[in-house]
Amino acid sequence: MCLCQLQKTDKAVMAPRGMNGSEEDVVGKSGWSRNASARKFSIDATKLMVAQVGHLGSDYDEWVHEPVMRKESSRIFESSVIEIITRCKWWMVPTVWGPVVVWCQVKAMEQGLPTSALPVALLVGFIFWTFLEYVIHRFLFNAKSSPAWRNQLHYVIHGFHLKHPMDADRLVFPPVHTAAIAMVIWKLMEFVLTPTWMPSIFGGALFGYICYDLTHYFLHLGIAFTDYLYKLKKDHFNHHFKSGMHRYGFGVTTSFWDAVFGTLPPAKDTQHKGSMIAGQAMVESTSPAWNNGINCALNNNNSQE
Repeated sequence: MCLCQLQKTDKAVMAPRGMNGSEEDVVGKSGWSRNASARKFSIDATKLMVAQVGHLGSDYDEWVHEPVMRKESSRIFESSVIEIITRCKWWMVPTVWGPVVVWCQVKAMEQGLPTSALPVALLVGFIFWTFLEYVIHRFLFNAKSSPAWRNQLHYVIHGFHLKHPMDADRLVFPPVHTAAIAMVIWKLMEFVLTPTWMPSIFGGALFGYICYDLTHYFLHLGIAFTDYLYKLKKDHFNHHFKSGMHRYGFGVTTSFWDAVFGTLPPAKDTQHKGSMIAGQAMVESTSPAWNNGINCALNNNNSQE
């Protein structure tokens, strides 16, 4: 059962109908606005997005951080083959990369790494991933852009998720993308680590990536069942949906590096107050109903199209 009203004094804000043509349901700075993004930026949501975002110039950063509440994002590429490889089911992440993690540990032992050292190597790799996750999320995924080619590149890498954060098929990295990044990291680790330790540490980093992608998927579509998960979900939704909060909370699996580099979300920030999500009301809420409201809003939004 969807809970569209929150407890206590929270006020629910329901989404209007889904987009039609260039119309989009946009979460604005003070709630929902019909077709606001399309009017201001002349974006046609029924046409290929990668061909349009280039002309936005310096306005791209503002446009991409006005999320659209839909279960499916707009088409990115004309080629069906390329379009398919931009999508990925959550279960593909552990299915594809879990065996690779195991293979890395076997390879490390074949290279002479003692079994007793495997947990240490895995932990080192995992910690390395959390740092890499923070750096990528802060300096690549949330980088400002204005040249046409950079707008297009950013949209293909991460902008589609910022614009359509509730598309279940674009919440985790497709295997092709992950493989490309993994090969670069593998080669870099070969330069700085010994052949004995490198495979196991790489496997630990890959395991960290698996945890990251599954956590990210859960924070968007899962139901938080502990106080810790409530906080993670609240902070990540603030990052997506509250005006100006995309400059905070770059860690997904852990907030440790946010604390180190001073990018923790403000505990109470009245400056950014006012941005809402359909059926979720103010994102500060940590009530159990808060978890269900977003799915209720999405169902309503798509059933009215």
